[in-house]
Amino acid sequence: MKQCLPVARIGGECAGIGLPANLLAEQETLSVALTATHNVENIMPADPVETAPKTMQIWVDADACPNVVKQILFHAAERWQVNIILVANRLLSTPPSRYVKAVQVPAGFDVADNEIVRRLQPGDLVITGDIPLASDVLQKCGHALNPRGSFYTNDNIREYMSMRQFMDELRSSGVETGGPAAFSNADRQAFANQLDKFLMKAL
Repeated sequence: MKQCLPVARIGGECAGIGLPANLLAEQETLSVALTATHNVENIMPADPVETAPKTMQIWVDADACPNVVKQILFHAAERWQVNIILVANRLLSTPPSRYVKAVQVPAGFDVADNEIVRRLQPGDLVITGDIPLASDVLQKCGHALNPRGSFYTNDNIREYMSMRQFMDELRSSGVETGGPAAFSNADRQAFANQLDKFLMKAL
């Protein structure tokens, strides 16, 4: 596994060190076109040139992210003055906030995941239920939080990957495994609590 650069640690994992809140308003330089009124960025196949972010950011695997989780994140962006970037294959609606931006990527398998990994910096937080993406995030010294409020860690990611592979094998053999449980109020509260705890330590 790739060795992380020395950074602060939170809960046994690498974490970025937050800078003063007045730097959060600085805009990241991007060589891409803005295609909607509320901070929507359209990523074309050409690789844009970017400057390094000034502080920890939150990346959202937004195509499958529950709307209630997005609302929690929008509230956290204002409360903590932290940048949140939603990445999806479709055009997303975001609030008119200086801290919230949506990035639309071309359609295709894992395109959004790859864009998150490409732009991720050590210490950034990624919101995702995608286990392979979470594994890639950890290898880049990022943090990965499931929308149901569980952190993926270097200690548990192999177990998650093994279970995912096992379920895939069952489905490929014709076994009905059913889908995930419906998103509940307990899941919503667990996510909000874990996010607050993380941001309290990281910023």
